[in-house]
Amino acid sequence: IVQKVREAERERQYDEYKDRVGEIVNGIVKRVEYGNVIVDLGRAEAIVRRDETLPRENFRYGDRIRAFVYDVRREQRGPQIFLSRTHPEFMAKLFAQEVPEVYEGIVTIKSVARDPGSRAKIAVVSRDASIDPVGACVGMRGSRVQAVVNELQGEKIDIIQWSPDAATFIVNALAPAEVVKVVLDEDAERIEVVVPDPQLSLAIGRKGQNVRLASQLTGWDIDIMTEAAESERRQAEFTERSATFMEALDVDEVIAQLLASEGFSSVDEVAFVEPSEIASIEGFDENTAAEIQTRAREHLEKIEAELDAKRRALGVADELAEVPGLTTAMLVTLGDKGVKTVEDLADCATDDLVGWNERKDKDTIHHEGMLDGFSLSRQQAEDLILASRVKVGWIEESALAPEPEDGEGEGGTAPDAGTPSGDETTLGAGN
Repeated sequence: IVQKVREAERERQYDEYKDRVGEIVNGIVKRVEYGNVIVDLGRAEAIVRRDETLPRENFRYGDRIRAFVYDVRREQRGPQIFLSRTHPEFMAKLFAQEVPEVYEGIVTIKSVARDPGSRAKIAVVSRDASIDPVGACVGMRGSRVQAVVNELQGEKIDIIQWSPDAATFIVNALAPAEVVKVVLDEDAERIEVVVPDPQLSLAIGRKGQNVRLASQLTGWDIDIMTEAAESERRQAEFTERSATFMEALDVDEVIAQLLASEGFSSVDEVAFVEPSEIASIEGFDENTAAEIQTRAREHLEKIEAELDAKRRALGVADELAEVPGLTTAMLVTLGDKGVKTVEDLADCATDDLVGWNERKDKDTIHHEGMLDGFSLSRQQAEDLILASRVKVGWIEESALAPEPEDGEGEGGTAPDAGTPSGDETTLGAGN
């Protein structure tokens, strides 16, 4: 009987709290076991595990505690309600309690990144243009944010203005550091940030804290470099491009540097750009432009022939070369990886071609794909795979056609000019 009563009590606790995940609850410390805090919630018992408490935070019997319910699950024994004081949502809920604009939904908390007990960043945006979201969260003389800081044992909080523009949002997230320039790689969700030399340590933060929190807040991997380092890299790229043009086009250093300084980054660009763009370079004329483009195309044809010979030597099928979007260089790379027929490509997944990113221990690890070096987007990789599946007959080409927009297709055809619509018929009958 006692066992049945206990089971019924545990079931009641589960039913009462299963829908309260995501809420803040108040309780009294019942006991502390090996750093885990057992909390009396009145009609239930919960636990705050040691790794869910703030550093240097000590609780004793009878202390009042406020925490975030992050999980409720059925357990045969022990607590079923799991609380946290380090969860990012705990901070968001505290702001909802302290800031009426957040509670009412006028100000929205878009994301939170925390280094519990030390520092945090929170991104906010207002639905009302007349309300400053950062000012609303800070409060008069910092009263609102200070209430949250006190609850979190002095954790410093940076309140950031959220922006739909990724570059602007990331610049805001790196505050208080100043940013000179940003370069986005949207496919890899990676951004390169250039800061003044004296600002480097401020942008990175102590033990990388500032850039790590900014990365968590925005969801982007952030690489930080100084203006001097970026200048050195640009110079190295300029030297490399100049050397490439000298070798491929058989021109002297001056001409190669002029092409590089005008923004040409590859022989392909030189070969297929409008001749007038090359002729407009100071010291060049139409004849010079034509000669340079002829040499560029001859170089590309030579490289293409060498790659095609290598493709055949690898045993890559001619049929695979007919898949739209695949270059000869890609075919050689695929052949090296064992993808030699259309069926082989059709059997691939998008991740096999362009790789994937994995978040691990607050860092992003990139797992390489077979065509990682060709700057393919995930959509382009998916198109290659679908085209190969059509070619081998696994799917119909019609299945790739975009769905008709509203008003088209069955039941959506516009009436012929000679056929009155329903409204026109009614009007005619009434005359």
